[in-house]
Amino acid sequence: MNINKEKIKALHIINGEFFSGAERVQDVLALRLPDYGYEVGFACVKQAKFSAYRNSTVPLFDMPMKSKFDLAPAWKIAHIVKQNGYSLLHTHTPRAVLVGRIAAWLAGVPLVHHVHSPTTRDTESIWRNRKNAIIERLSLIGVAQLIPVSKSLESYLKKQGWSSTKITMVANGVVTPGSLPDRPTPKSEWTIGSVALFRPRKGVEVLIQALSNLRQMGEVVRLRAVGPFETVEYEETIKEMAARLGVADMIDWIGFAQNVNAEFAKMDVLVLPSLFGEGMPMVILEAMAMGVPVVASDVEGIPEVLQHAHTGLVVPAGDAPQLASALFDLINNKYNWAAMRADAYSLQVKSFSDHSMAAGVARVYNRILAR
Repeated sequence: MNINKEKIKALHIINGEFFSGAERVQDVLALRLPDYGYEVGFACVKQAKFSAYRNSTVPLFDMPMKSKFDLAPAWKIAHIVKQNGYSLLHTHTPRAVLVGRIAAWLAGVPLVHHVHSPTTRDTESIWRNRKNAIIERLSLIGVAQLIPVSKSLESYLKKQGWSSTKITMVANGVVTPGSLPDRPTPKSEWTIGSVALFRPRKGVEVLIQALSNLRQMGEVVRLRAVGPFETVEYEETIKEMAARLGVADMIDWIGFAQNVNAEFAKMDVLVLPSLFGEGMPMVILEAMAMGVPVVASDVEGIPEVLQHAHTGLVVPAGDAPQLASALFDLINNKYNWAAMRADAYSLQVKSFSDHSMAAGVARVYNRILAR
């Protein structure tokens, strides 16, 4: 750790529209990078919910883009960099890097870009993915370093033509709240948890179908769904599906919760049935840190975290019967629930902590600024 010398300042340019996985990464970095010699500030390019929900108290500059191609904030960010003595810029989305590339050039500082998910597989719209990928690629000309959050994303970047010298993988990490919570194995009704910004790629339809399957298999379970919906229209679609399948009475829609750990304490298992677009989901690591076993789909970086039957259960993406079967087996003791939560907790502490993530990012900064 570097705690004695004067800290170097890094300005992170973020969307800030939501407070989900990527935003949690940004918030944790702001909390932990000072332990490694760096202070963080934020510039939000969308109207920010981030400012209301973050745990960090570092400087935050709201400068929303009026449209996807409004570049005016770049000049404002460059001014902030010079006025406040920031030594580098760090971006986190295609929109942010579009502004950040110009701001870095104007301010004469290096640019680092964090890759949280594969841009070509980030949404359901092929056109939108292609457009964002082109914007991101052009904006990253001259980037000092790319930081993918998983090995799968590292491979994705290399397939996109990036040199390995431009890539440093830093796995996501979360704060470990304390020692492994002491909890008995569930005996009666199990609470299945889901934590997400609910949108089509998160696979909530698969989870609802799996609930229906479990009811037909005679299992008594509840779904505790924590998080907002991306759109009102999607919320209506999902709730209509739940009613049509006869499982609406099994679901508690909690909405956004700032204290996610308090929600994990009410869950016996977390399910993340994502269809695509996952780098290394923070919600899985957060559940592991609270000793909640995870059942998740085999997309992107998820199998890098969950070793099937040891630190979690991995099922094929989009396969509701397989998801229901995995949950049925967990509930009926085919897998050791207590051992699984203990192994997952130990792995999180060892390999996916807030300090391991911050240390990895700090090493990237050190190399860049030493050039």
